[in-house]
Amino acid sequence: MHRAVMAAGSFEVSMTIAKKNPDTTKPLRSLSQDPHRVSEPREKVLEVAIGRAVRNFRRQKGMTVADLSKQTGLSIGMVSKIENGITSPSLTTLQTLAHALSVPLTSFFRRYEERREVMHVKSGEAVIMERAGTRAGHQYQLLGHIGANASGVIVEPYLITLSETSDTFPTFQHDGIELLYMLEGEVEYRHGDQTFLMQPGDSLFFDADSPHGPEKLNKLPAKFLSVISYPQAD
Repeated sequence: MHRAVMAAGSFEVSMTIAKKNPDTTKPLRSLSQDPHRVSEPREKVLEVAIGRAVRNFRRQKGMTVADLSKQTGLSIGMVSKIENGITSPSLTTLQTLAHALSVPLTSFFRRYEERREVMHVKSGEAVIMERAGTRAGHQYQLLGHIGANASGVIVEPYLITLSETSDTFPTFQHDGIELLYMLEGEVEYRHGDQTFLMQPGDSLFFDADSPHGPEKLNKLPAKFLSVISYPQAD
């Protein structure tokens, strides 16, 4: 039995792992991100979203419309119009409000409904491609792709197939974090100075900046999921 601690951004997991007998495992988890949390309803009209945010922050501060008017130098009528989504405030006005309410300027836009992308790939329709550094006999099927997005992270999910013609190449190296999940076959996979026997149901999660890749192909064909994530370019 060994203990593993993982951290990625605001998501942290601390747990105890049993190698052989899962019945003896007593997981201790501390999740700072709740995957079941229901998001607040989002507005489709930007002015309404901004207005409601201003009103909510003002009330949280225990301020009246008159108080906010005095703090910002805006008229009571203008503050009321902004809160009711009747007018579109300038960037300067939003900066003034943000300063008076002690909140980031971007917080006024959090409830605005922006388009969130989704991609559905039917069985057999994944794009077969060559990823940079792809070796002979390594078939990559891209299972989906979303470009620049609000999360600031790019994720590349692949189904990788290794066959009799596949090269072994334990020195792939690229930015980001990678997760492998073995579906079929058996390979010995190297990461840095360690090797791992990968069989169906096994997973490997690692920093992809260290040299890695299949070192021995024990049972073919071999198939595994590879999910790579890295920060999107500015």
